[in-house]
Amino acid sequence: MPTVTEIREMAGEEKITMLTAYDAVTASIVDEAGTDIVLVGDSVGNAEMGHDSTLPVTVDEMASRTGAVVRGTEDAMVVADMPFLSFGVDESESIEHCGRMLKEEGADAVKIESSPRTVELTQRLSELGIPVMAHLGLTPQKVNQLGGYTRQGTTPEAARRILDLANKHEEAGAFSLVLEHVPANLAERVTDALTIPTIGIGAGPACDGQVLVINDVVGLSEWEPPFAKQFGDVRSEMEGAVEGYVDAVESGEFPAEEHSHHEDELDELY
Repeated sequence: MPTVTEIREMAGEEKITMLTAYDAVTASIVDEAGTDIVLVGDSVGNAEMGHDSTLPVTVDEMASRTGAVVRGTEDAMVVADMPFLSFGVDESESIEHCGRMLKEEGADAVKIESSPRTVELTQRLSELGIPVMAHLGLTPQKVNQLGGYTRQGTTPEAARRILDLANKHEEAGAFSLVLEHVPANLAERVTDALTIPTIGIGAGPACDGQVLVINDVVGLSEWEPPFAKQFGDVRSEMEGAVEGYVDAVESGEFPAEEHSHHEDELDELY
């Protein structure tokens, strides 16, 4: 498993791969493929729980999902995404929620959607031994404030704010930074300015690594964002398999003789 120090040292040296996973089976597949980091994303709200946003996802739900992913992972680093209102309201509660992901569920680090208010929290968590992955640009937990999932950092003023916050979170102890849905030239500028690695999603190729939602990568989603790419067509495979099962049951082809067991001693039971 790559350590926080090893991930930090990959900046500018080799590309970091990160994918989301929400269960043990998927985590094992992502892990066996050689992915560096498995992110237990609060995107589970959209991807698997039927919500329109990440906002309804609870700490208990993230803890349960994190534990499942940890149990399915052997080599990759596991990062737990901290859900909406699990941090930033009260420092002691924030620390307790973040610490729970490491102490009880076995995660290696937490990810926090960052803002000016999370600089001090990042420093405090780092001092306590809870590694923090920062997150700037499009932060989905602020969807209502942002007015949608729009690209961020598109004006000089907004870009300077992101760069300033990136520097402040690095100084506070963050070991890496996710940049989401920002102009590629801004992501390149931030990457050049930091010594910790940047991991992009919709942020261009200059970042030190990339992250995507697993459903988009394998082709399970009915829709994917414009910055994602499908590397498979799992949805069609699943639809074909399920349709085949339904047809086989309705026609009587399944279960066949080889799927059943006959106990001779029971022939005279009635």
